[in-house]
Amino acid sequence: MEAQRLNALRGWEWIKHGYALFMKAPLLWIVVLMICLLAAVMLSSVPVVGEPLLTLLMPVLMVGLMFGCHSLEHGGELELAHLFSGFYRQTSNLITLGGISLVSQFAIFGLMMVAGGTALVSMLMSGNPETDPEVMMQALAGAGFAMLIGVVLFSTLMMAMQYAPMLVYFNNATPAQAMKLSFSAFTRNIAPMLVYITTYMFLAILASLPMLLGWLVLLPLTFTSLFASYCDIFPPEKETLPSAETQSNFKPDKDTF
Repeated sequence: MEAQRLNALRGWEWIKHGYALFMKAPLLWIVVLMICLLAAVMLSSVPVVGEPLLTLLMPVLMVGLMFGCHSLEHGGELELAHLFSGFYRQTSNLITLGGISLVSQFAIFGLMMVAGGTALVSMLMSGNPETDPEVMMQALAGAGFAMLIGVVLFSTLMMAMQYAPMLVYFNNATPAQAMKLSFSAFTRNIAPMLVYITTYMFLAILASLPMLLGWLVLLPLTFTSLFASYCDIFPPEKETLPSAETQSNFKPDKDTF
C-alpha cells in the first residue's frame, strides 16, 4: 500500500465531498458529535486518569466516526451504533496507537523541559488556560528553543497519527505501518494539504462569527472531509469490513480485549 500523490486542488475537493457526506444526515451528525464532545468532556474531567484515558481511546472513537462516513459513502445510514465500531475489531491495535500517542506527548514535553521550557510545559499540562499576561510572558521567556522543538515534534506526531486509525481499521495495517503511511501521505501531499488547511481556517473564521453557530456544520465537516481525504489518498482496494448488520450484533473478534 502506498499513499497517492495528488494535485493541490484535491484539497478543495475534500471539503466539498465532506460537505456532501454531512448533508446526507445533517441533524444526526450534529447529535453524534455533541454526544462525542459531551463524553470527551466528562472523561477528561476525571482527575489524574481522565485525560490519559481519553488519549488512549481517541483512535477507537475516531474510527467510529469514520465508519459512519463509510456507511454514508456506500449508501447506508449514519447510526449512533457506529460510534462503537472501534470496539468490534482491531481494538487492541487502535488502543496501541493511542498509547504511542500518549507516550510520545509525554516524551515531547520532557524534551521541551530539558530545552528550558519547564514553566511553559507546566502551564500547558495544567489543563487550565492562563489568563494573566504577566504569567504567560514569564512562561514564554527563554522558552523559544523549547517552543520550536514542541512545534516540530507535535506536528510530526500529528502527521503520523492523522490517518493511522483508519489505516489500522480499514486496511488492517499494524500501528507502526499505519503511522509510517500516514506520515508519508501528509508529506507526499503538501500542496493539497495546504489548500485544505487554508480553506478550513477561512471556514473556521466564518463559522465563529454568528455566535459560533457555524461550528454545528464545521465540526462534522472536520471528520467527513478527513474521511474524504483518506479515501482519495488511499483508494480502497478490497472491502474487508463486516457489514453494518454484523457489527450491530456487537461480537468482538479475537483482536478485541
